[in-house]
Amino acid sequence: MAKRPDALHRDLLARMEQCQTAESLNDEVIIPFVAALEKVCAARGYVLNIFGESANLAVSDDEAAPVIYDLIDEYLDSRAADDQDDEG
Repeated sequence: MAKRPDALHRDLLARMEQCQTAESLNDEVIIPFVAALEKVCAARGYVLNIFGESANLAVSDDEAAPVIYDLIDEYLDSRAADDQDDEG
């Protein structure tokens, strides 16, 4: 029997809900999930870039990775500068 398309989503949510602290969420869900992503990407020759604030995930080849990194970094820097301008 085939799994439902949202089976991983449901499993991750259930595991996340069991974590009472940020540390347990990180140790029990986030780190293993990212490690699996890294392993699959490396096996396929992809580069995995994970950025911040809410969610930015980019999977690319070696050639595009630095360009994507620079674009996202520039964008995040501009948002931070805009936030500082709004506060001051």
